Amino acid sequence: MRKASVERTTKETSIKVEINIDGTGQSNISTGIGFLDHMLEQLSKHSLMDINIEAKGDLHIDYHHTTEDSGIAIGECLKKALDDKKGIVRYANAYIPMDETLSRVALDLSNRPYLIWNVKFTIPKITSAQGDFDTELFKEWFQAFSQASGTTLHVENIYGENNHHIIESCYKALARSLRQAVAIDVREANNIPSTKGQL
Repeated sequence: MRKASVERTTKETSIKVEINIDGTGQSNISTGIGFLDHMLEQLSKHSLMDINIEAKGDLHIDYHHTTEDSGIAIGECLKKALDDKKGIVRYANAYIPMDETLSRVALDLSNRPYLIWNVKFTIPKITSAQGDFDTELFKEWFQAFSQASGTTLHVENIYGENNHHIIESCYKALARSLRQAVAIDVREANNIPSTKGQL
């Protein structure tokens, strides 16, 4: 089974991540940010990867560092678990509808990080019982994940009105795309999916 763990500690955050790519979508997520926890639970559930995250950050300042660093740590852990990427499908895409919203993610586990972010929100903050979460932080999470995992990642909200639906559909589309991309292609199980011979 393809598993990895990563610990990332800075003056701003302390994060532990464990990933089992060949899991069943079980998760134990604790970032101190309820809305982010909910999104990362969706990532685990719909990718079928088991993901455990324990993050402690400077939430007394804001949610920025914890959000960004969790994206970095998850990306690093996924990259480590994929190792040389032998046998993976590599490319994938998914459309996710959520009520009035439709979002699309296309990705390439290429080891060439690049983010295209075509997502616009109608409000600057999403309000929860814990407080306000800046909607601009979602781009920071996806950017950090893309860079750390080495993923070419295109994220687009095609249409939608409800900001919760918009971002949740993006995380679910990422999850379903990863589920396809990390799967082993039985016809190429012993090969690295690149004419270069490595990714």
